[in-house]
Amino acid sequence: MISSVSQDAAGTILLIGASRGLGHAMAAEFLNRGWTVIGTVRGAHRTALHDLADAHPGRVGIEQLDVNQPEQIGPLRARLAGRGIDILFVNAGTANANPDETIAEVATEEFIHVMVTNALSPMRVIEGLQALVSPTGMIGVMSSGQGSIGNNTKGGREVYRGSKAALNQYMRSYAARQAGGRRALVLVAPGWIRTELGGPDAPFSMEETVPQIVTMLLAQRGKPGLQYLDREGRAVPW
Repeated sequence: MISSVSQDAAGTILLIGASRGLGHAMAAEFLNRGWTVIGTVRGAHRTALHDLADAHPGRVGIEQLDVNQPEQIGPLRARLAGRGIDILFVNAGTANANPDETIAEVATEEFIHVMVTNALSPMRVIEGLQALVSPTGMIGVMSSGQGSIGNNTKGGREVYRGSKAALNQYMRSYAARQAGGRRALVLVAPGWIRTELGGPDAPFSMEETVPQIVTMLLAQRGKPGLQYLDREGRAVPW
């Protein structure tokens, strides 16, 4: 299939979870490439995204959304109706406080919180906001290489791994229901990056990795169907 979407053409991205970390860095990178950004924040307090809005007048919209509050999704969809979204990208994620505990050791409440935040809520957002996205646009979500079952040969981070594997499975089910559609669907495995979630020992900085993530995403425009890719565009084993 020959793509009718120019990979270089700037558009509008709706970035879920853009107040800090990778989401904020992605917002800044898309702005640097001429895009318009609509970013969501959880509360009413000022964030780094507001600073981006001040630095790029008229090119940053800020909306409130807590992905774990599903009743907020419908009103957001109504507020953005008619905006013409080219990319919807969901950047929600969390981890349990003790990443070394096994699945048998984690408290039930913490397990539920990680699974809801990393797997259930992103899918609710995608299902709830998909109507905003161009039929030839893109829906992406931040996964992790640790969600790969095929690559899991050392174990560790069991709760987090399981939540991202669940997210990948749910996206495969979503893609199956969208079979024949023209949208690109991308699960991103960004690598171990120095963020609040990744921690200070991660080998890669946001400055070196986020441009790669954005370049990879833009390269997938016009390619229908689901892909699970690392930041350099290489397929990750399911």
